[in-house]
Amino acid sequence: MLRLSPRIAHIAPFYAMEVVKQAAALQAEGRDIVQMSIGEPDFTAIPAVVEALQRATREGKTQYTEAVGIAPLREAIAGFYRTRFGVGVDPSRIIVTAGASGALMLACTALVDVGAQVLMPDPTYPANRHIVTAAGGEPVLIPAGPEDRFQLSADHIRRHWTARTAGVIVASPSNPTGTSIAPHALAELVEEVRRRDGFTIVDEIYLGLSYEGDRRSALALGDDLIIVNSFSKYFHMTGWRLGWLVVPQQLVPAFEKLAQNLVICASAPAQHAALACFLPESLDIFETRKEAFRQRRDYLLPELERLGLCVPVKPDGAFYIYSDIRAHASDSASFAQRLLHEAGVCAVPGLDFGSAETAAYLRFSYATDLARLQEAVARMSKMLG
Repeated sequence: MLRLSPRIAHIAPFYAMEVVKQAAALQAEGRDIVQMSIGEPDFTAIPAVVEALQRATREGKTQYTEAVGIAPLREAIAGFYRTRFGVGVDPSRIIVTAGASGALMLACTALVDVGAQVLMPDPTYPANRHIVTAAGGEPVLIPAGPEDRFQLSADHIRRHWTARTAGVIVASPSNPTGTSIAPHALAELVEEVRRRDGFTIVDEIYLGLSYEGDRRSALALGDDLIIVNSFSKYFHMTGWRLGWLVVPQQLVPAFEKLAQNLVICASAPAQHAALACFLPESLDIFETRKEAFRQRRDYLLPELERLGLCVPVKPDGAFYIYSDIRAHASDSASFAQRLLHEAGVCAVPGLDFGSAETAAYLRFSYATDLARLQEAVARMSKMLG
């Protein structure tokens, strides 16, 4: 028997995927299941992107690219920051990666020493903490409740930073809560980390799906931040596995060296196809789809409240609602099983996202058609009486 690294024991199962497997088994038996679990848009890549992929493959653009990504794509991403979020970034600071997960793995490999601690909120997306563990670090989850919008604050940094702390990872908007950090609060948090010579990684993969106010990228707070983004959510290219990092200029050679050795490059056809995302007509489609997500959220929020599935903080981005289920049950894992088997509705229990009051919460994804969400509400209403 080969001996596994002890770090494997510190990586928990991905419970969302376990629930999805159960749902798939029920569907194989003929059950109709409404999927409100996985954070994958029901929208897929737009025609312009598919056509660009076909054109790239016909032209033989399928070989290795530069480890940091093709120059036209890095320039297009920089242009997107300028026109959409009002912030300038030099294309040379952009590293094209194999999805946001690949971006975070590069960042943690570059910045996290063995045994170093990284602060993040509880609840948080499980892969974020597990990538820190895989890099040899120690994720430190700090309970962040409704009073904190389920996000880290400057006060959390002051109270929990230790000699072993290397930096923080935050997401705005976040998975699983759909909540963002207010710009002034994020600025205060970043300043506290700077004072301690730490790094701040900001996961912005849902930034394009912000529904309230004039949302700006954290890049506006300074050139020393590490920004993670992706083509999966706003651009609806989940299986294409394409994302990017924005890193400080002086760190580009180190990240390039890591990318050369660990991944060689992101998918060449996907990179060429993604150029079509930034055409004006493409961006119009993405904004129309974003409005569809907003409509789903605005339908689902009052319906969940009516069913006694309290939403303590209104989500202002992404496509998730984090509901308090204590009016109906004391354990969200068993409640999720009831929903799945009795109502045919698949949602994710809070235990996937940390340990702070996770039994009280259930994550609903509204990345599915409005008619199916209406069906889910009808089924849950019947089950809950």
